[in-house]
Amino acid sequence: MNLYFPPTYRLSLTAGAHSARHIRRIVRSLLEEWGLPELSDAVELGVTELVANVVRHVPDRRCVLLVLRQTAGVRVELTDGWAQPPVLGDELCPEAEGGRGLVLLDAVVDKWGVCRASGGGKTVWFEATRY
Repeated sequence: MNLYFPPTYRLSLTAGAHSARHIRRIVRSLLEEWGLPELSDAVELGVTELVANVVRHVPDRRCVLLVLRQTAGVRVELTDGWAQPPVLGDELCPEAEGGRGLVLLDAVVDKWGVCRASGGGKTVWFEATRY
């Protein structure tokens, strides 16, 4: 029996001010290796926004990043221990300093969502596919 497991990448980290930059490099490299360089802009922006939310809102800043190769693209999951779900504002105040991350995410990926993670936290995920 020949089982096929799609390529995955998993990273546990405590997010800091420069984490997003390093994760973007990793994601770009993975997408190149997996033959999906055309998804790089969307996926890099997506992981940047998710990591920024961890830095800003999760008290201990610990999270786990999972990048999963799919048939037509990738799925990215970021799990943290903070149960508070992210909020997508209906109307953004032009002077607001935050609240645009999920709006950007929604604009550049094919689909995204939030689910409860085991242990009381949450997983924010998105998928980017080739057209």
